[in-house]
Amino acid sequence: MQPANNVMVLYTGGTIGMQASANGLAPASGFEARMREQLADAPVPAWRFQEMSPLIDSANMNPAYWQRLRTAVVEAVDNGCDAVLILHGTDTLAYSAAAMTFQLLGLPAPVVFTGSMLPAGVPDSDAWENVSGALSALGKGLAPGVHLYFHGALMAPTSCAKIRSFGRNPFAALQRRNDFARAEPLPPALHYRQPKALANVGVLPLVPGIGAAQLDAMLGSGIQALVLECFGSGTGPSDNPQFLASLQRAREQDVVVVAITQCHEGGVELDVYEAGSRLRGVGVVSGGGMTREAAFGKLHALLGTSLAIEDVRRLMELDLLAKPN
Repeated sequence: MQPANNVMVLYTGGTIGMQASANGLAPASGFEARMREQLADAPVPAWRFQEMSPLIDSANMNPAYWQRLRTAVVEAVDNGCDAVLILHGTDTLAYSAAAMTFQLLGLPAPVVFTGSMLPAGVPDSDAWENVSGALSALGKGLAPGVHLYFHGALMAPTSCAKIRSFGRNPFAALQRRNDFARAEPLPPALHYRQPKALANVGVLPLVPGIGAAQLDAMLGSGIQALVLECFGSGTGPSDNPQFLASLQRAREQDVVVVAITQCHEGGVELDVYEAGSRLRGVGVVSGGGMTREAAFGKLHALLGTSLAIEDVRRLMELDLLAKPN
């Protein structure tokens, strides 16, 4: 946890740097000059700036952009930066931070995501407090890996989510259980220097009355994996033979189906209830206490490697973030 002395700031767009346009607030260039003026006398580590292209509203974030971010982070560290700060819109910030956690496994430097709920320069904006706070945290020293900083708090991206669309504190750490066994050593294919291919991952929340038709439509869309948001501790419509048959076909077609809970606290335990054990019986993998953002990002990282599908299924149920003993 060495103090950072040379930080790369990667600006992706988002509310923090938006300015008024004919159609409403839109991402705008020129944020570096505004940032240098604002932080001229602030006690923060030295930093340099890179504007990503294109600048986007984070609602337009996608896995291909994550790959460009990953490349930019690795290049920054290779070129002498000892930390990276990523400025990102809040709507998909938790998704990107969780995804980059798995894209950058083994990176020997800290990476912090932050943004703001109001654009820099407008009354009562939280932009500069978040930027200066994140830089100060890096200056004091953070562990290698990816962090989320907002409203004075550091959070682990794999256990938090955006839970509010208003106010200065939109993110919260969800009380998710983590009882996965340690994955040690880290598979070489997941090392941050190994390039990752794009993957196709879907998400399907269960609701009362959901049937095989909806599941088949999702599975037939070309996805390689599905995050299945189950009830409670991992239950679903286990008395629907067509629904279970669809999940079995997914298993036979090497589509990885991972069960997570819709609850804010706890996690999936597929063997507690018969309704959960039947899901396990047709090949559904337990996501334990993973959030939607974490499961989605982890699947993208695993499927982007040359790992066999059985290895992907096995590693989904192991803790890839546990520190070595």
